[in-house]
Amino acid sequence: MHRVGLFIPCYIDQIYPDVGLATCDVLERFGCEVDFPKDQTCCGQPMANTGCTVDAIPVAKKFIELFASYDHIVCPSGSCVAMIRSHYEHLLHDEIEAGRVDRAKFKHVEKNTLELVEFLVDVLKVESLDVPFPHKVGLHQSCHGLRELRLGQCSELVSPAYSKAEQLLKTMPGLQLVGLKRVDECCGFGGTFAINEEAVSCMMGNDRIHDHEEAGTEVMTAGDMSCLMHLQGLLVRQKKPIKIMHLAQIFAGRAVT
Repeated sequence: MHRVGLFIPCYIDQIYPDVGLATCDVLERFGCEVDFPKDQTCCGQPMANTGCTVDAIPVAKKFIELFASYDHIVCPSGSCVAMIRSHYEHLLHDEIEAGRVDRAKFKHVEKNTLELVEFLVDVLKVESLDVPFPHKVGLHQSCHGLRELRLGQCSELVSPAYSKAEQLLKTMPGLQLVGLKRVDECCGFGGTFAINEEAVSCMMGNDRIHDHEEAGTEVMTAGDMSCLMHLQGLLVRQKKPIKIMHLAQIFAGRAVT
């Protein structure tokens, strides 16, 4: 049995708690022993992205201490996982060299922190999901998930097409995966980019929505709730009928609301 430490991003904890609950449901369905450390905080990504690296160091150190005892750390967010796997080494370099961060603990956390779909496919070897979901689904593939975690093929690379999320969605009874024209285009969120470049961010988001509308999407899904939060804001303001659901909610068999 895999002993999993469940890491829930700040915005999911505060705004979309059912995504965290759905993630736990899916992991337990596949036999994982799931623990949610109540002392967990942010991974430090918002601070690091805005140049406040000194402020990011304490939360990164706390993350390592809190999660180092688990076999795996699973998170329903590609961007948070990418922060830990791709940026903690640089962020904590001086702390590790000075012995203020245990190198073995850091390496264990860096190696074993996984995004939900990545964990299901690569660790648990899940090949199919017998969960009915009779809807037309459009898959938004986030930039961090593609470019840093390689959860799918990027159009700028000459390589065979693949998508770990799509691989699972296609096995669900009744689910119809729609075809998009730009399968890996950014939604325009980008954290503080959506604040500093609001007009550009909204234009990019509306481009993604238009692609989904033309494809006939009824439910838009992704592995990053931050992308979906941005797109949901645009959809609601324009009174468009497309619904938003995280992949974990679809995998857990949640109803469309």
